[in-house]
Amino acid sequence: MKTSLNLLTLAGVLCAGLLTATAAEKVQAGPKGGRILEKTSPKAEFFVEKDHTASITFYDATLKPIPATEQSVTVIADGKDGKEKIEFEKKGDVLVSKTKLPNVESGNVVVQFKEKVDARPQNFRFKVNLEPCGECQRAEYACTCADH
Repeated sequence: MKTSLNLLTLAGVLCAGLLTATAAEKVQAGPKGGRILEKTSPKAEFFVEKDHTASITFYDATLKPIPATEQSVTVIADGKDGKEKIEFEKKGDVLVSKTKLPNVESGNVVVQFKEKVDARPQNFRFKVNLEPCGECQRAEYACTCADH
C-alpha cells in the first residue's frame, strides 16, 4: 500500500512538472515576426529572412532594438547530410548567419546563445517551419497561438 501511494505521488509530481514545462515553452512574439528566445539578456529574436539566412536582433525590456555587443550565436541545424553548424557575424546592429539554413522548410535547430564570450551557452531547441499559422499568420516556428 505504501509503495502504491509513493508511486501515485511520484506520478503526480511528474505530471505537474510536464505541465509546467509545457507552459514555460509558450513562444513570445518578436517585433520582426520571429521568435523571442526566452531568458536571454538582452532579449534576442531569432528570425528567418526571405533568403533563408537567420538573424538575431536584440531588444531592451520594452522591445526597442539595441545593438549587438559581446553576444555570440551559433546554430546547429538539421541538413540533408546530417547536422550543420552555422556561424553568425555582426552586421550593423544585428547578428546574421554567414550561410543559409539548410532544410529550412521543416528542419530542427539548436540556437546556442552566449551573452559574453566567456559565458556558458544557453541552448534553444525548436523546429523551423516557415508555413504561416492559420490563426496568427506568423511562421509556425514563431507562432504564439495557445494551441501550439
